Amino acid sequence: MGTRHGAGRLRVLIADESADRLAVLAAAVRGLGHEIVAAETEVGDAGPATARERPDVALVALGQSDAHALDMISKIVAEAECPVVAVLAAPDSSFVQEAAKRGIFAYVVESDQHALESALEIVLLRFAEYHGLEGAFGRRAIIERAKGVLMERHQVDEGAAFELLRGHARRNNQKIVDVATAVIDGAVHLPPP
Repeated sequence: MGTRHGAGRLRVLIADESADRLAVLAAAVRGLGHEIVAAETEVGDAGPATARERPDVALVALGQSDAHALDMISKIVAEAECPVVAVLAAPDSSFVQEAAKRGIFAYVVESDQHALESALEIVLLRFAEYHGLEGAFGRRAIIERAKGVLMERHQVDEGAAFELLRGHARRNNQKIVDVATAVIDGAVHLPPP
């Protein structure tokens, strides 16, 4: 996923059945310093735009038609490695429940431009934090897999396998996760302890 969380600027796909409401949403997102990579009004265009642009986050506004917004969410979730956030004009628990089943990450209620910007800022910040945690869990999983490879290959315990990874990383001024990835990919064969 081509995220730009470190820089604070996200690549955002927005979708709404109304071009006018889409313009309001785009202004709010740009006002927060993020980039609009696609703005879609048609359900059939949402999936291909998501696959093509690979946004960091997608915002789907609920307009007149629940079905239209839900179909947009479904198409984007099917193509995305990013969270989808529903933007509602007013609280709607039945819509939120159905949207949650289809994979939304969160929802915001826009009562005015300032409230929308504040809510989006919070959701996008929380997503950035979530993404950081997700990355940490992913790195941990890679290290665990590499330890398993080394434990089997060298008939050593978990602690010894970790020391092999850490020692190689230190000697070569590398991150442990990079060494672990190389071990899993077969690019690095660490000698037995």
